[in-house]
Amino acid sequence: MATVFKAAEKKAKGSSMIKDKRINKQRVMLLSSRGIVFRYRHLLNDLEALLPHSKKDAKFDSKINLFVLNELSELNNCNNCVFFEVRKRQDLYLWMSKTPNGPSVKFHVQNLHTMDELKMTGNCLKGSRPILSFDKTFDEAPHWRLLKELLSQVFNVPKGTRRSKPFIDHVLSFSIADNRIWFRNYQVIEKNKDNTPDFTTKDKGDISLVEIGPRFCLTVIRIFDGSFGGPTVFENKEFVSPNFIRSALRKDKMNKYVNRLKATEEHKARVVATQMEESELSDRKVFQ
Repeated sequence: MATVFKAAEKKAKGSSMIKDKRINKQRVMLLSSRGIVFRYRHLLNDLEALLPHSKKDAKFDSKINLFVLNELSELNNCNNCVFFEVRKRQDLYLWMSKTPNGPSVKFHVQNLHTMDELKMTGNCLKGSRPILSFDKTFDEAPHWRLLKELLSQVFNVPKGTRRSKPFIDHVLSFSIADNRIWFRNYQVIEKNKDNTPDFTTKDKGDISLVEIGPRFCLTVIRIFDGSFGGPTVFENKEFVSPNFIRSALRKDKMNKYVNRLKATEEHKARVVATQMEESELSDRKVFQ
């Protein structure tokens, strides 16, 4: 009995010595809603290729009960969620959430171009870890600092994660301009005779950036305290819904048509008003 106890004790000590050295344990779940078009689906595939610590899930049917995504993230062993919500097959809204307790943010995606569309000359190793570059404007306001932390946890590939490679050969850039976040992906290239036209010995060791893709623009709509809901932390008062813009354009077209009809009626009225009375010496009365 003593030998069995000693063997079990050695086994317990051996198992306790094995520890997970990873500190940053982040996993991201990627999924979209029903009705996604091919351009948005290609963007989702590009993000999956950029994030080796992500897991792509099937399309989500509901657009109302988004809190169910917290349970899906837990089932997939993910603590971050990126959800593509498509409205009217033309408007793309991107949700980023820190599941299951939040916070979460809702973006409107504009000016997006996938890697297939751009056909840039840049290239990087699939599964390599990126360097995250943030604009200094992220440190000026509290909601920008919160977004910087959320974007860091989503796009930062943990060291030693599954499907990742121990190389750093590209940069993910997040810049703020016109109250929007502009995303770019660049390859880090060391200058040499092959890729630099006028290469000299002074250029040896210098680094240049070549864009890879994809690229898109994120407009902040609202930041929530919870995951996919809860109290509103920040609301963008300058955001204008795409439905309102399309409605205004339709009203402009309608006003053009109404103005054209009104001008036609005014022309007819002027023609009638300027007609002179027929005299007795007119050709029609003389030669009748």
